[in-house]
This record gives sequence, C-alpha cells and structure tokens, in this order.
Amino acid sequence: MRTTRLALTVATAAFAVAGCTANGTSATSASSAPSVSAAPSTSADPAAVQALSGAAATLGNSSFKMTMTNGSGFQLTANIDAPHGNGNAEVTAKGTNTALTVKTLLFGQDLYAQIPGITQGDTWTHVDMARLPDGANIGLKPGQIDPANTAELLKSTTDVTMAGEGSYAGTLDLTKAAGVAGISKVTVDGYGAQAQKVPFEATLDPQDRLDTLTLRLPAVDNREAQPLVVKYSDYGQTVTVEKPPAGQVVEAPDNVYQALGGK
Repeated sequence: MRTTRLALTVATAAFAVAGCTANGTSATSASSAPSVSAAPSTSADPAAVQALSGAAATLGNSSFKMTMTNGSGFQLTANIDAPHGNGNAEVTAKGTNTALTVKTLLFGQDLYAQIPGITQGDTWTHVDMARLPDGANIGLKPGQIDPANTAELLKSTTDVTMAGEGSYAGTLDLTKAAGVAGISKVTVDGYGAQAQKVPFEATLDPQDRLDTLTLRLPAVDNREAQPLVVKYSDYGQTVTVEKPPAGQVVEAPDNVYQALGGK
C-alpha cells in the first residue's frame, strides 16, 4: 500500500535531520553515565571543554526532557529516565503535503513504535534492534539515553571557548560523529569539507547542566540552511513508562526492517 510505504519512508528518514525542512527539502545504558572526552585542538579552552563534557555526563544520572528541532519540518520531543533506561518520544516529520508522527516507547532493552500505516489504533510494534544496522534510530534506542547523543557529539569538538557566563561556542567535526544527533553519514558526506568545521553554541543552566545546543549546519543544494537546536529541561522530572500489554503488541513485519536498512 502506498500509505504504508510512505510511512516507512518517513520512519526511515525521520532521523536524517538535515534533510527534513519545512519545504520537504529532512541513552547510554542505564547502568552507567556517558563516557565524555572531547578531543580539543590547540585553540580550545581546556576549562570550556571540561565544562561541556561534565554537563553532558550528567545526562546519565538524571531524568530530563529534550526537544530537538530542525526548521519547521522536524521535531522530536522525548522524556527520558536515564538511570532506568526508559523513556518515550514523538517524532514529527513534515514535507510537501505530508505530515507524519512516529511514537516510540523504550522500556529497558525493548523498543516499541507506533508508525502510521503499520500499527493500528492503540497497538504497538515491537522492534528488534538486532535486525537494524548501526546508527538506525526512529526516536529512541536501547542503550542510548539521549536521542541527540550530545555526549558523543561533543567528542568531535575541534575547538571550544567560553562565550559568556554559562555560554560556549566552537566547531565540530561531523565526519567523526556521523549518525549522531540524527545526522546521517550521507548527509555529512554531502556537506563536503564544511562538515569538518560546523559552528555550534551551547549554554548551561545555573546548575551547570546542558540547557541548549545549537548546530549551524551547512547549506546543501542551494537550500537555506536550518540550525539544529536541542533543548534540555525538566531535570529530575518523573517519567512514567510501562511496557504495553501483550495483547497490544505485534512484532514488526519484515518490511519495517527493510525500510530502515536492516534485514
């Protein structure tokens, strides 16, 4: 069915953030905090690197809400209970005459999804991540507490300095972080040499936790570039996640895995 194929296409592309614009032109494990070790160049401020690395590491020790946007064509909202490895997320992708929402529910190592054209009513599709390739992601992922994977992204820092109280700026080498923050390797390759020097800004809240992260992504194919903005909030919130009843769960059909590049 065309609707099913369209839904699968959107699910496949939902995390190809840089290609999801308004005009249709795009949790580490619960048992440990993220391992963060930015690799600064000689122009980096060690204190700034340490501040950002420490802020990213705290994501593994708390619950939080995060929102990631790329223009008006892509939005992901997630509520994460990092210590327990649970969470829920909603990804909305918009294109020309198209708007689809994919919901995901993470309960330990089990991932469930509601994909238009695939799941019906209040049922959930259980997704076996072992059948998907590395980097595949439709909102949440077992073993990754943060949908944007900011801790891993900051490892690609090429320089970073303090821009003000609780504010930092620098550049990232996305060729070292393809698949992070939903930016696929195909997209990164399309940036060419610009991918090695992507400007970013980050702010911390008064408790030195991540507040916002903004990536100034390069323009591609003469399309207006849209910044990728990740917002963190509601640290310590109560996140209630329950495994769906067995009667509301079906195993993902083969075409879901095939559409996501798996088998």
